[in-house]
Amino acid sequence: MSGDLFGPLRWRWKSEQQVKIQTKMYQHNGTIDLTVEGIDSQNQAVYQEFMSFLSWLRNCAVFRDLDSGVSPRALKPEIRDQYLDMEAKIGNITDPDRTSVDIWKSLKGPNASRETRMEVVACIAVCQFYCRLEGGFIRDWVVGNYFSRPSNLPSNQWIQYSTTSIPILPKDLVPADLDCILPYSKIFDIEAFIDALYGYGIVARVFRQDWRYVLLIDENTKTGPFMMDLIEPHIAQTHDRTDFDVSNLTLERRYTKDLGMRVDITRLSDPIQLETIVDNIRNKKFQVLRPIDKTVTKRIEKMKSRGWTQIGTPLSFIPDLPSTYNAVLMLYPPTTVLYQNLVTQMKKIPGGHVISIEQIRNSNIEALYENMKETIAKECPGKNPNERELFHGTHGDAMKGIINRGFDDRYFSPDGSWVSHVRFYVGSGAYFSDDPRKSNKYAQPDQNTKSRVIFYTKVVLGVESVQTQTNRSLHAAPLKHHSVHGKAFQYDEYIVYRYGQALPYLKITYTAP
Repeated sequence: MSGDLFGPLRWRWKSEQQVKIQTKMYQHNGTIDLTVEGIDSQNQAVYQEFMSFLSWLRNCAVFRDLDSGVSPRALKPEIRDQYLDMEAKIGNITDPDRTSVDIWKSLKGPNASRETRMEVVACIAVCQFYCRLEGGFIRDWVVGNYFSRPSNLPSNQWIQYSTTSIPILPKDLVPADLDCILPYSKIFDIEAFIDALYGYGIVARVFRQDWRYVLLIDENTKTGPFMMDLIEPHIAQTHDRTDFDVSNLTLERRYTKDLGMRVDITRLSDPIQLETIVDNIRNKKFQVLRPIDKTVTKRIEKMKSRGWTQIGTPLSFIPDLPSTYNAVLMLYPPTTVLYQNLVTQMKKIPGGHVISIEQIRNSNIEALYENMKETIAKECPGKNPNERELFHGTHGDAMKGIINRGFDDRYFSPDGSWVSHVRFYVGSGAYFSDDPRKSNKYAQPDQNTKSRVIFYTKVVLGVESVQTQTNRSLHAAPLKHHSVHGKAFQYDEYIVYRYGQALPYLKITYTAP
């Protein structure tokens, strides 16, 4: 079943509902034919499940391989002695040779607790059913040793029910749940899993949603109930991003001392390694790795309410693309501060109205840009590369070229323009402005949609050569400078001359008269 995207889904429907599902994928046009053989109500349920998958897919930038994260490894030898308690917990969850006697101690022994019972359930899922554990339980309990209970609320009153009839537990209960990804290369049988739990006296109630099983476990146990999510593998492949560095850890079968990462954040311009994540968890610090929209804001507030501190500059991380793609565009959340700030700036353009803002992910151009930034920084006072976010307007084929190749100096116009538009006359280079009104002059409307495009771009200006007179003879920045800052006309312009000195970051689609 390895490599079969919907194999587990087909088996589940056939086993649980006697419904036969056939899928055929067409790579050339990105479509899927779906054939369902069942009664009408079952057909509708299958349809709803596929629609749920599509809703996840629409919010996904990179449909990822479940093995594309960072493989589990041990911490560096020089610090491992500081985390022996963590390694013991990892072994409790990932060691398939763990004895029944040891498991029963975690369930009924004198030191048994809600958390050790959660370890046992995770162990059964990981070791017997080949699930992958990820998320908050690893962060809070396995690494952090954190736990808390609601004050003045007995455990038999923890459970409430949402409008979807799914149980929910108090927000101040830590750890709250177990998050597992179901195996994509092996058959998962929910009834067999429930039976395996019951074999150790663990009782679970199952709730089914379109994309996961939700289990309520230990409902009537004195240590208190907990939840478990068992997420379908085809859904997990759409989970291409992570909110925080500290929520990105995974545990896998037989890696008895090792931690992995769900998505690979070791390739950022400032890589985040396993040791950094573990240290952040032990010190209750976290870094945000995606645009801060309303949902992420709530999650940040939840972390802070538990005593965590946000550190660093928030990043907007999108995983590396498959080698067959140059770039991908991802809708930027409208509720973020940056989106709203750009909408405000674009209103400087008379009649300007933003239709959408998309983040551009081009790993090749990003690597080139980061190398150039590092090179220029070495030649600047205080090693400050003087990075700015500036606007660049264009149209036609140049839009695709910028997305796929960045600002390629082979396409710079020798008359001081980019794609044949005359600008501030300082020779051949890529031109940017800090005012979108200037860039709007070069963003010609599409003949069909009447929309225009301006790129919001990261530019390494380094040491600027400020020039107040036109100079069409320049084909590079003057000696000991890295860019030209033109101040001859109404709007300031910034010109760079080297490939990789600018990175197209956001594509702003808008209308203007």
